[in-house]
Amino acid sequence: MSTNLDTLTTWDADWSQLSVVVTGLGVTGFSVADTLAELGAAVVVVDGKDNEHNRQAADTLKIVGVKDVLLGDDAVQGLPDAQAIGGTIDLVITSPGWRPDNSVLVAAQAAGIPIWGDVEFAWRVRKREGKRTAQWVVLTGTNGKTTVATMAQSMARAQGLDAVAVGNVGTPILDAIRYPDGFDLLIVELSSFQLHWLHHMEPEASVVLNLAEDHLDWHGGFDNYAAAKAKIYENTRIAAIYNDEEPSTMRMVEEADVIEGCRAIGITTDTPQRSMLGVVDDLLVDRAYLENRATQALELAHFADIGTPAPKHMVFNALAAAALVRAVGVEPAAVQTGLRNYEPEPHRIQAVAHFQDVLWVNDSKGTNPHATDAALATYDPIIWIAGGLSKGASYDQLVQTHKSHLKAVILIGTDQQPIIDALQRHAPEVPIHADYLKDTTVDFADGAAVMHHVVRLAHHLAQPHDTVLLSPAAASMDQFENYNVRGEKFTEAIAQLLSDMNYPGH
Repeated sequence: MSTNLDTLTTWDADWSQLSVVVTGLGVTGFSVADTLAELGAAVVVVDGKDNEHNRQAADTLKIVGVKDVLLGDDAVQGLPDAQAIGGTIDLVITSPGWRPDNSVLVAAQAAGIPIWGDVEFAWRVRKREGKRTAQWVVLTGTNGKTTVATMAQSMARAQGLDAVAVGNVGTPILDAIRYPDGFDLLIVELSSFQLHWLHHMEPEASVVLNLAEDHLDWHGGFDNYAAAKAKIYENTRIAAIYNDEEPSTMRMVEEADVIEGCRAIGITTDTPQRSMLGVVDDLLVDRAYLENRATQALELAHFADIGTPAPKHMVFNALAAAALVRAVGVEPAAVQTGLRNYEPEPHRIQAVAHFQDVLWVNDSKGTNPHATDAALATYDPIIWIAGGLSKGASYDQLVQTHKSHLKAVILIGTDQQPIIDALQRHAPEVPIHADYLKDTTVDFADGAAVMHHVVRLAHHLAQPHDTVLLSPAAASMDQFENYNVRGEKFTEAIAQLLSDMNYPGH
């Protein structure tokens, strides 16, 4: 390699001398490989799945100049032959889901080859001659990330900014950077996986929304997970935003090496102190981004702008989004307009049906106990549909906190024991329904068929004023492709139930 990686800090730098291995052929990996090929680098992509989708993606990448795409188990046992990429491997850029103990990444580390994530790469190519360079505001947390990112996008657009939510929200960050006209603002949602591989970034504002046990298997423990999240605050320029109700996020800000002049900004759903955003009566207010914050507060929005009712977690999300965009000059009026225009993300505490005085709520995005905590706090009494892949999480605190809300629990998923144990310890009086398939021929791995039986059981158990809540507090991949599909199958099963009942409108 004749190019020093330290010099590769713009799109227009000389990337053509670089030989890169890209791990993963999903949305992110494809985007990375495509971009590298456009920059003239020599690229080989590796992925363990040899299927039709990946073969088609491989054909497309070869057309645009990727040297090779290696698929199947053998492709991910270690680094590819350096000859396939020009005689040397200068860099590995990994997709977010690839664990640090993957054989390819272990081999790269052993060989002293630098490893970047897609965000590191994106930060380095964000500046391009003749195009706008977007400002970045960045966020992470165990839960609420996508809601905050899309709320912030709505607020920024109400200000007239060309803004887009990217990253873990679904749109690869590199796709936004390659957009022909560029953007004014990127709202970058980052997972702990992406942050693990991040080396340098200088956002205008950053926030860790919350911190709870999640992805412990990937990170090898909670301390490593928290350390990955904390990296988001490094080199922040204007506002390092913390959750005043979670002291761990405040400590992260205190320990972060930020740019001189960066301020610590708090968010709370209580009355805000100076340099915080918070709540007064039914108003969202700002005591941070104004000169006379010692004695005054700016009104940002009303609870009614969020929804009726406005759940506490949604008030918090709105304040977090406002804190991010206020750092880059979005006015209070645009914050309010953005909230009024905001369309909530599907599968997140989403009312999907109401009949016979029973409310049915799809919270399939509740993939861990911390996420489900918000849903269980919103309703009472609840027939709770829960279970899936627990990822090593504990359910004791969740059950202890909300046991008085639980009327019955219907379990899905293959990893039910952690929830059963927590219920038996802390809520032994709550009925648990786990054997509803015993007289059927349904395969438990068939998520759609299982959900059909779950919905009918919930309908049988429900009485007027109950809420049937799908909030699994666990990942979905044991029975469904992802949490979106899980939520869709829940909604479809309800629609089928109403059709079979000849309910009006169905």
